[in-house]
Amino acid sequence: MKLFKIMTLAVVLMASMNTFAQEFDANLQIRPRYEFRNGYKAPIPFGETPGQFISSRTRLNLNFKQDKFITKLTMQNVRVWGDVAPNTKADANGVQIFEAWAQYNFNEKWSTRIGRQVISYDNQRILGEADWAQQAQSHDALSVTYKNKKSQLDLAVAYNANGETDIATPYTVANYKAMQYAWYHTELGKINMSLLFLNTGYENKLVAPIPTPTPELKVDYMQTFGTYMNTKGKSWDGNLWFYGQTGKSTTYTVSAFDAALNFNYALTDKFKAGLGYEFLSGKSQANTSTDIKSFNPIFGTNHGLNGYMDYFYVGNHKNSVGLQDVFLKFGYNVNKWQFALLPHVFNAANTVLDASGNEMSNYLGTEVDLTFGYSVHKFVNITGGYSQMFATDTMQKLKGGDVDHTNNWAWLAVNVNPQIFSYK
Repeated sequence: MKLFKIMTLAVVLMASMNTFAQEFDANLQIRPRYEFRNGYKAPIPFGETPGQFISSRTRLNLNFKQDKFITKLTMQNVRVWGDVAPNTKADANGVQIFEAWAQYNFNEKWSTRIGRQVISYDNQRILGEADWAQQAQSHDALSVTYKNKKSQLDLAVAYNANGETDIATPYTVANYKAMQYAWYHTELGKINMSLLFLNTGYENKLVAPIPTPTPELKVDYMQTFGTYMNTKGKSWDGNLWFYGQTGKSTTYTVSAFDAALNFNYALTDKFKAGLGYEFLSGKSQANTSTDIKSFNPIFGTNHGLNGYMDYFYVGNHKNSVGLQDVFLKFGYNVNKWQFALLPHVFNAANTVLDASGNEMSNYLGTEVDLTFGYSVHKFVNITGGYSQMFATDTMQKLKGGDVDHTNNWAWLAVNVNPQIFSYK
Protein backbone atom coordinates (compact mmCIF):
# COMPACT_ATOMS: atom_id res chain seq x y z
CA MET A 1 0.00 0.00 0.00
CA LYS A 2 2.81 2.37 0.91
CA LEU A 3 4.63 1.59 -2.35
CA PHE A 4 1.40 2.24 -4.30
CA LYS A 5 1.01 5.67 -2.65
CA ILE A 6 4.61 6.60 -3.50
CA MET A 7 4.16 5.53 -7.14
CA THR A 8 0.86 7.45 -7.38
CA LEU A 9 2.47 10.59 -5.95
CA ALA A 10 5.37 10.30 -8.40
CA VAL A 11 2.97 9.98 -11.35
CA VAL A 12 0.98 13.03 -10.17
CA LEU A 13 4.14 15.10 -9.76
CA MET A 14 5.45 14.13 -13.20
CA ALA A 15 2.09 14.87 -14.78
CA SER A 16 1.97 18.31 -13.14
CA MET A 17 5.53 19.06 -14.26
CA ASN A 18 4.65 18.14 -17.83
CA THR A 19 1.63 20.44 -17.65
CA PHE A 20 3.92 23.41 -16.99
CA ALA A 21 6.60 22.28 -19.49
CA GLN A 22 9.48 22.54 -17.05
CA GLU A 23 13.16 21.93 -17.65
CA PHE A 24 15.71 21.49 -14.87
CA ASP A 25 19.31 20.40 -14.81
CA ALA A 26 22.13 20.43 -12.29
CA ASN A 27 25.82 20.05 -12.97
CA LEU A 28 28.91 20.05 -10.81
CA GLN A 29 32.42 21.34 -11.46
CA ILE A 30 35.54 20.42 -9.52
CA ARG A 31 38.69 22.09 -10.91
CA PRO A 32 41.96 21.72 -9.00
CA ARG A 33 45.05 23.36 -10.56
CA TYR A 34 48.73 23.10 -9.64
CA GLU A 35 50.99 26.06 -10.41
CA PHE A 36 54.76 26.59 -10.31
CA ARG A 37 55.45 30.35 -10.33
CA ASN A 38 59.02 31.34 -11.03
CA GLY A 39 58.62 34.82 -12.45
CA TYR A 40 54.86 34.89 -13.03
CA LYS A 41 53.44 38.41 -13.71
CA ALA A 42 56.91 39.93 -13.16
CA PRO A 43 60.55 38.75 -13.14
CA ILE A 44 61.33 36.94 -9.90
CA PRO A 45 63.72 38.85 -7.60
CA PHE A 46 67.25 37.50 -7.24
CA GLY A 47 67.57 34.81 -4.57
CA GLU A 48 63.83 34.23 -4.14
CA THR A 49 62.35 30.71 -4.22
CA PRO A 50 59.51 30.02 -6.70
CA GLY A 51 55.99 29.69 -5.35
CA GLN A 52 54.06 26.43 -5.64
CA PHE A 53 50.45 25.70 -4.70
CA ILE A 54 47.24 23.93 -5.70
CA SER A 55 44.09 26.02 -5.99
CA SER A 56 40.64 24.59 -6.56
CA ARG A 57 37.20 25.72 -7.65
CA THR A 58 34.04 23.80 -6.78
CA ARG A 59 30.78 24.85 -8.42
CA LEU A 60 27.18 23.72 -8.37
CA ASN A 61 25.07 25.03 -11.28
CA LEU A 62 21.28 24.85 -11.12
CA ASN A 63 19.33 25.77 -14.27
CA PHE A 64 15.53 25.98 -14.46
CA LYS A 65 13.19 26.88 -17.33
CA GLN A 66 9.42 27.06 -17.52
CA ASP A 67 7.58 28.65 -20.42
CA LYS A 68 8.89 32.25 -20.61
CA PHE A 69 10.78 32.08 -17.33
CA ILE A 70 14.47 31.09 -16.92
CA THR A 71 16.63 31.14 -13.79
CA LYS A 72 20.19 30.18 -12.95
CA LEU A 73 21.92 29.72 -9.61
CA THR A 74 25.65 29.02 -9.37
CA MET A 75 27.29 28.51 -5.99
CA GLN A 76 31.06 28.19 -5.76
CA ASN A 77 33.89 27.73 -3.30
CA VAL A 78 37.44 28.80 -4.17
CA ARG A 79 40.27 27.56 -2.03
CA VAL A 80 43.97 26.76 -1.88
CA TRP A 81 44.75 23.29 -0.65
CA GLY A 82 45.87 23.63 2.95
CA ASP A 83 44.53 27.16 3.58
CA VAL A 84 42.66 25.75 6.59
CA ALA A 85 43.47 22.88 8.95
CA PRO A 86 41.85 19.46 8.33
CA ASN A 87 39.71 19.81 11.47
CA THR A 88 38.64 23.42 10.91
CA LYS A 89 35.09 24.52 11.71
CA ALA A 90 34.99 27.20 8.99
CA ASP A 91 36.31 27.61 5.47
CA ALA A 92 38.65 30.48 4.63
CA ASN A 93 36.47 31.72 1.77
CA GLY A 94 33.09 30.10 2.37
CA VAL A 95 30.48 29.67 -0.36
CA GLN A 96 30.02 32.46 -2.88
CA ILE A 97 27.00 33.14 -5.10
CA PHE A 98 28.67 33.45 -8.50
CA GLU A 99 25.45 33.68 -10.51
CA ALA A 100 21.86 34.19 -9.39
CA TRP A 101 19.62 35.65 -12.05
CA ALA A 102 16.11 35.45 -13.41
CA GLN A 103 15.15 36.03 -17.04
CA TYR A 104 11.73 36.66 -18.52
CA ASN A 105 11.12 36.28 -22.26
CA PHE A 106 8.31 38.63 -23.24
CA ASN A 107 8.23 37.08 -26.71
CA GLU A 108 10.65 35.63 -29.27
CA LYS A 109 12.47 38.97 -29.62
CA TRP A 110 12.36 40.73 -26.24
CA SER A 111 13.68 39.53 -22.86
CA THR A 112 15.04 40.92 -19.62
CA ARG A 113 17.46 39.53 -17.02
CA ILE A 114 18.12 40.71 -13.47
CA GLY A 115 20.59 39.60 -10.80
CA ARG A 116 24.17 38.39 -10.48
CA GLN A 117 25.28 37.40 -13.97
CA VAL A 118 28.23 36.85 -16.28
CA ILE A 119 28.65 39.65 -18.85
CA SER A 120 30.70 38.43 -21.78
CA TYR A 121 30.87 39.56 -25.41
CA ASP A 122 32.86 38.84 -28.56
CA ASN A 123 36.46 37.83 -27.80
CA GLN A 124 36.13 39.12 -24.20
CA ARG A 125 38.71 41.85 -24.66
CA ILE A 126 36.54 44.41 -22.81
CA LEU A 127 33.81 42.36 -21.11
CA GLY A 128 34.45 38.73 -20.19
CA GLU A 129 33.98 35.97 -17.64
CA ALA A 130 37.72 35.73 -16.81
CA ASP A 131 37.19 32.01 -16.32
CA TRP A 132 40.91 31.25 -15.89
CA ALA A 133 40.74 32.91 -12.48
CA GLN A 134 39.27 30.38 -10.09
CA GLN A 135 36.80 32.96 -8.78
CA ALA A 136 36.01 34.20 -12.34
CA GLN A 137 33.97 37.40 -12.79
CA SER A 138 30.28 38.33 -12.60
CA HIS A 139 28.20 41.51 -12.11
CA ASP A 140 25.01 42.62 -10.40
CA ALA A 141 22.99 44.13 -13.25
CA LEU A 142 19.71 44.54 -15.07
CA SER A 143 19.73 43.91 -18.82
CA VAL A 144 17.23 44.07 -21.67
CA THR A 145 17.76 42.16 -24.94
CA TYR A 146 16.22 42.52 -28.37
CA LYS A 147 17.06 39.73 -30.84
CA ASN A 148 16.03 38.82 -34.37
CA LYS A 149 17.50 36.44 -36.94
CA LYS A 150 20.62 38.48 -37.73
CA SER A 151 20.93 41.10 -35.00
CA GLN A 152 20.97 41.50 -31.24
CA LEU A 153 20.88 44.58 -29.00
CA ASP A 154 21.70 44.40 -25.28
CA LEU A 155 21.18 47.31 -22.89
CA ALA A 156 22.22 47.07 -19.24
CA VAL A 157 22.60 49.12 -16.06
CA ALA A 158 24.23 48.51 -12.69
CA TYR A 159 24.38 50.53 -9.47
CA ASN A 160 26.44 49.52 -6.43
CA ALA A 161 26.61 50.33 -2.72
CA ASN A 162 28.38 48.95 0.37
CA GLY A 163 25.09 48.04 1.99
CA GLU A 164 21.75 49.37 3.14
CA THR A 165 22.12 52.95 4.41
CA ASP A 166 19.81 55.81 5.34
CA ILE A 167 22.25 58.50 4.22
CA ALA A 168 24.88 58.59 1.50
CA THR A 169 28.14 56.87 2.46
CA PRO A 170 31.39 56.44 0.52
CA TYR A 171 31.55 53.36 -1.69
CA THR A 172 34.69 51.57 -0.52
CA VAL A 173 34.58 48.37 -2.60
CA ALA A 174 37.22 48.17 -5.35
CA ASN A 175 34.55 48.33 -8.03
CA TYR A 176 32.56 50.75 -10.15
CA LYS A 177 29.78 52.73 -8.50
CA ALA A 178 27.61 52.68 -11.62
CA MET A 179 27.79 51.13 -15.08
CA GLN A 180 25.72 51.28 -18.26
CA TYR A 181 26.40 49.68 -21.62
CA ALA A 182 24.90 49.04 -25.03
CA TRP A 183 26.10 46.16 -27.22
CA TYR A 184 24.86 45.63 -30.76
CA HIS A 185 25.71 42.67 -32.97
CA THR A 186 24.74 42.07 -36.58
CA GLU A 187 25.65 40.04 -39.66
CA LEU A 188 26.80 41.90 -42.76
CA GLY A 189 27.09 39.17 -45.35
CA LYS A 190 30.03 37.02 -44.21
CA ILE A 191 31.15 39.59 -41.65
CA ASN A 192 29.97 39.54 -38.04
CA MET A 193 30.20 42.99 -36.48
CA SER A 194 29.67 44.18 -32.92
CA LEU A 195 29.48 47.72 -31.56
CA LEU A 196 30.02 48.47 -27.87
CA PHE A 197 29.47 51.55 -25.74
CA LEU A 198 30.41 51.14 -22.07
CA ASN A 199 30.11 53.86 -19.42
CA THR A 200 31.78 53.11 -16.07
CA GLY A 201 31.62 55.44 -13.09
CA TYR A 202 34.09 55.23 -10.20
CA GLU A 203 33.51 57.21 -7.05
CA ASN A 204 36.33 59.51 -5.97
CA LYS A 205 37.75 58.54 -2.60
CA LEU A 206 37.32 60.94 0.33
CA VAL A 207 40.50 61.75 2.21
CA ALA A 208 40.49 61.45 6.01
CA PRO A 209 39.38 63.12 8.14
CA ILE A 210 36.00 62.85 6.43
CA PRO A 211 33.81 65.83 7.41
CA THR A 212 30.32 65.52 8.89
CA PRO A 213 27.85 65.61 7.29
CA THR A 214 29.33 63.61 4.38
CA PRO A 215 29.86 65.89 1.36
CA GLU A 216 28.49 65.09 -2.09
CA LEU A 217 30.21 62.00 -3.45
CA LYS A 218 31.53 62.69 -6.94
CA VAL A 219 31.60 59.97 -9.59
CA ASP A 220 33.94 60.17 -12.59
CA TYR A 221 32.73 58.43 -15.74
CA MET A 222 34.95 56.85 -18.37
CA GLN A 223 33.59 55.78 -21.75
CA THR A 224 34.90 52.77 -23.69
CA PHE A 225 33.55 52.39 -27.22
CA GLY A 226 34.46 50.54 -30.39
CA THR A 227 33.90 47.61 -32.69
CA TYR A 228 34.82 43.95 -33.04
CA MET A 229 34.56 42.16 -36.41
CA ASN A 230 35.25 38.62 -37.53
CA THR A 231 34.81 36.55 -40.66
CA LYS A 232 35.81 33.13 -41.93
CA GLY A 233 36.19 31.08 -45.06
CA LYS A 234 36.52 27.37 -45.72
CA SER A 235 40.02 27.03 -44.22
CA TRP A 236 40.70 30.44 -42.65
CA ASP A 237 39.31 32.96 -40.20
CA GLY A 238 40.20 36.45 -39.07
CA ASN A 239 39.16 39.15 -36.65
CA LEU A 240 39.98 42.72 -35.77
CA TRP A 241 38.94 45.24 -33.17
CA PHE A 242 39.33 48.87 -32.29
CA TYR A 243 38.33 50.50 -29.01
CA GLY A 244 38.77 54.03 -27.74
CA GLN A 245 38.52 55.45 -24.23
CA THR A 246 37.62 58.95 -23.11
CA GLY A 247 36.07 60.72 -20.12
CA LYS A 248 37.64 60.87 -16.67
CA SER A 249 39.23 58.50 -14.17
CA THR A 250 40.16 59.61 -10.64
CA THR A 251 39.67 63.24 -11.82
CA TYR A 252 42.19 62.82 -14.68
CA THR A 253 41.28 63.11 -18.37
CA VAL A 254 41.39 59.86 -20.34
CA SER A 255 42.41 59.52 -23.99
CA ALA A 256 43.47 56.00 -25.03
CA PHE A 257 42.87 53.28 -27.63
CA ASP A 258 43.40 49.61 -28.46
CA ALA A 259 43.65 48.09 -31.96
CA ALA A 260 44.35 44.54 -33.09
CA LEU A 261 44.29 42.22 -36.11
CA ASN A 262 44.41 38.39 -36.18
CA PHE A 263 44.47 35.86 -39.01
CA ASN A 264 44.39 32.04 -38.81
CA TYR A 265 44.73 29.40 -41.51
CA ALA A 266 44.07 25.65 -41.32
CA LEU A 267 46.95 23.99 -43.14
CA THR A 268 45.39 20.54 -42.58
CA ASP A 269 42.40 19.17 -40.70
CA LYS A 270 44.64 18.81 -37.65
CA PHE A 271 47.11 21.69 -37.91
CA LYS A 272 46.28 25.40 -37.75
CA ALA A 273 48.57 28.42 -37.80
CA GLY A 274 47.93 32.09 -37.14
CA LEU A 275 49.52 35.44 -36.56
CA GLY A 276 48.40 38.69 -34.97
CA TYR A 277 49.31 42.13 -33.70
CA GLU A 278 47.83 44.29 -30.94
CA PHE A 279 48.64 47.86 -29.98
CA LEU A 280 47.45 49.20 -26.62
CA SER A 281 48.21 52.88 -26.14
CA GLY A 282 50.30 54.08 -23.22
CA LYS A 283 52.07 57.12 -21.87
CA SER A 284 55.71 58.03 -22.35
CA GLN A 285 57.69 58.26 -19.12
CA ALA A 286 59.01 61.57 -20.45
CA ASN A 287 55.44 62.95 -20.52
CA THR A 288 54.74 64.97 -17.36
CA SER A 289 51.05 65.69 -17.98
CA THR A 290 48.40 64.20 -15.72
CA ASP A 291 46.30 62.91 -18.64
CA ILE A 292 45.76 59.14 -18.78
CA LYS A 293 46.96 57.82 -22.14
CA SER A 294 47.08 54.13 -21.21
CA PHE A 295 44.27 51.91 -22.43
CA ASN A 296 42.51 49.82 -19.76
CA PRO A 297 40.76 46.59 -20.88
CA ILE A 298 38.61 46.95 -17.72
CA PHE A 299 36.62 43.69 -17.39
CA GLY A 300 38.33 41.69 -20.12
CA THR A 301 39.46 38.08 -19.96
CA ASN A 302 43.01 39.35 -20.17
CA HIS A 303 44.75 36.07 -19.33
CA GLY A 304 43.83 34.83 -22.81
CA LEU A 305 45.69 37.68 -24.54
CA ASN A 306 49.23 39.11 -24.35
CA GLY A 307 50.84 35.95 -23.00
CA TYR A 308 49.76 33.40 -20.42
CA MET A 309 52.34 34.57 -17.86
CA ASP A 310 50.09 37.61 -17.25
CA TYR A 311 52.76 40.31 -17.39
CA PHE A 312 50.21 42.68 -18.89
CA TYR A 313 46.71 43.84 -17.84
CA VAL A 314 45.89 41.03 -15.41
CA GLY A 315 45.61 43.33 -12.43
CA ASN A 316 48.77 45.12 -13.54
CA HIS A 317 50.39 47.33 -16.23
CA LYS A 318 47.70 50.01 -15.87
CA ASN A 319 48.61 53.68 -16.46
CA SER A 320 51.93 52.50 -17.90
CA VAL A 321 53.71 52.79 -21.26
CA GLY A 322 51.25 50.60 -23.17
CA LEU A 323 52.09 47.53 -25.20
CA GLN A 324 52.81 46.21 -28.68
CA ASP A 325 52.27 42.46 -28.97
CA VAL A 326 53.28 40.53 -32.10
CA PHE A 327 52.38 36.85 -31.83
CA LEU A 328 52.10 33.55 -33.67
CA LYS A 329 49.68 30.71 -32.95
CA PHE A 330 50.16 27.05 -33.82
CA GLY A 331 47.51 24.47 -32.93
CA TYR A 332 47.53 20.71 -33.46
CA ASN A 333 44.64 18.37 -32.60
CA VAL A 334 44.81 14.60 -32.85
CA ASN A 335 42.36 12.10 -31.37
CA LYS A 336 41.74 13.26 -27.79
CA TRP A 337 44.82 15.51 -27.64
CA GLN A 338 45.12 19.25 -28.27
CA PHE A 339 48.45 21.08 -28.45
CA ALA A 340 49.21 24.79 -28.89
CA LEU A 341 52.38 26.85 -29.22
CA LEU A 342 52.11 30.65 -28.87
CA PRO A 343 55.24 32.83 -29.05
CA HIS A 344 54.86 36.57 -28.25
CA VAL A 345 57.25 39.44 -28.93
CA PHE A 346 56.55 42.39 -26.64
CA ASN A 347 57.51 46.03 -27.15
CA ALA A 348 56.55 49.11 -25.16
CA ALA A 349 54.18 51.42 -27.01
CA ASN A 350 55.92 54.51 -25.60
CA THR A 351 59.25 55.70 -24.22
CA VAL A 352 60.80 54.02 -21.18
CA LEU A 353 63.53 55.93 -19.30
CA ASP A 354 66.37 54.47 -17.23
CA ALA A 355 67.37 55.72 -13.78
CA SER A 356 69.45 58.49 -15.38
CA GLY A 357 66.58 59.66 -17.59
CA ASN A 358 67.98 58.16 -20.80
CA GLU A 359 65.69 56.46 -23.30
CA MET A 360 65.81 52.68 -23.23
CA SER A 361 65.03 50.14 -25.94
CA ASN A 362 61.30 49.55 -26.45
CA TYR A 363 61.87 45.78 -26.69
CA LEU A 364 60.49 44.19 -23.51
CA GLY A 365 61.05 40.52 -24.22
CA THR A 366 59.78 37.32 -25.79
CA GLU A 367 57.41 34.86 -24.15
CA VAL A 368 56.83 31.31 -25.37
CA ASP A 369 53.66 29.50 -24.24
CA LEU A 370 53.12 25.77 -24.74
CA THR A 371 49.82 24.15 -23.72
CA PHE A 372 48.16 20.75 -24.04
CA GLY A 373 44.78 19.20 -23.34
CA TYR A 374 43.53 15.62 -23.13
CA SER A 375 39.93 14.40 -22.94
CA VAL A 376 39.93 11.53 -20.47
CA HIS A 377 36.15 11.20 -20.37
CA LYS A 378 33.19 13.26 -21.52
CA PHE A 379 33.12 14.70 -18.00
CA VAL A 380 36.89 14.88 -17.38
CA ASN A 381 39.61 16.95 -19.08
CA ILE A 382 43.28 17.37 -18.21
CA THR A 383 45.08 20.54 -19.31
CA GLY A 384 48.52 21.91 -18.66
CA GLY A 385 51.17 24.26 -19.90
CA TYR A 386 54.68 25.63 -19.69
CA SER A 387 55.69 29.25 -20.35
CA GLN A 388 59.04 31.00 -20.35
CA MET A 389 59.79 34.71 -20.46
CA PHE A 390 63.00 36.00 -22.02
CA ALA A 391 62.85 39.53 -20.63
CA THR A 392 65.09 42.54 -21.18
CA ASP A 393 66.46 45.31 -18.98
CA THR A 394 63.55 47.47 -20.12
CA MET A 395 61.13 44.92 -18.68
CA GLN A 396 63.11 44.92 -15.44
CA LYS A 397 62.91 48.71 -15.30
CA LEU A 398 59.10 48.50 -15.58
CA LYS A 399 58.43 45.51 -13.35
CA GLY A 400 61.47 44.98 -11.15
CA GLY A 401 62.87 41.56 -10.32
CA ASP A 402 65.80 39.97 -12.11
CA VAL A 403 65.63 39.30 -15.85
CA ASP A 404 68.95 37.40 -15.75
CA HIS A 405 67.22 34.80 -13.62
CA THR A 406 65.27 32.05 -15.39
CA ASN A 407 61.66 33.24 -15.42
CA ASN A 408 59.12 30.51 -16.15
CA TRP A 409 55.72 29.19 -15.13
CA ALA A 410 54.08 25.76 -15.32
CA TRP A 411 50.63 24.48 -14.50
CA LEU A 412 48.51 21.34 -14.58
CA ALA A 413 44.72 21.24 -14.12
CA VAL A 414 41.97 18.64 -13.95
CA ASN A 415 38.43 19.72 -14.82
CA VAL A 416 35.65 17.37 -13.68
CA ASN A 417 32.26 18.60 -14.91
CA PRO A 418 29.49 15.96 -14.67
CA GLN A 419 25.80 16.53 -15.18
CA ILE A 420 24.27 15.13 -12.00
CA PHE A 421 20.58 15.61 -12.81
CA SER A 422 18.47 16.51 -15.82
CA TYR A 423 14.70 16.67 -16.33
CA LYS A 424 12.75 17.81 -19.35
